[in-house]
Amino acid sequence: MTIKNKPSIATEQRVNDMRSALEHRGTWLYLLLEEAEKAGYDWEGFARKAITRCGRLHGEANFTRTEDLKAFGKEFANELYSRIFEMDIKELSDEKFQVEFHYCPHVAAWQKLTKDEKKIEKLCDIAMDGDRGIISAFPKFRFELGDTIAKGGKGCTITITKTK
Repeated sequence: MTIKNKPSIATEQRVNDMRSALEHRGTWLYLLLEEAEKAGYDWEGFARKAITRCGRLHGEANFTRTEDLKAFGKEFANELYSRIFEMDIKELSDEKFQVEFHYCPHVAAWQKLTKDEKKIEKLCDIAMDGDRGIISAFPKFRFELGDTIAKGGKGCTITITKTK
């Protein structure tokens, strides 16, 4: 597997600044978990819990309370974040919101810190707990993670469906 994660579009300064901030966050996460591992902690367990909790807090505080998947999708894949992560909305309907990310600043950070692609894949899945947490704040929505950049895919696919 080879991880392909290069931004494909020239961007304005605000997008580059946000990418740098997110890359810094990815570096911070990597180093915290590396130190926890050295100290003998179950870093995966506590990291998943903390990141899920953070995502839920973010979902509750920063997203409009809604059962309207279209409204949520437009908020989730807003203009700025769509440019940062090079998002491509595959479907946005009453029942399904599917978006593909073509660039990830977190993966970019981890690629600078390790060549261990399995570790990057695990870190990616742990980081996705933030999105899982966001969706957990919406009882009528269900989160599904498809392919990811960290697994060597052409992008990260997130599908959010409306439950009955």
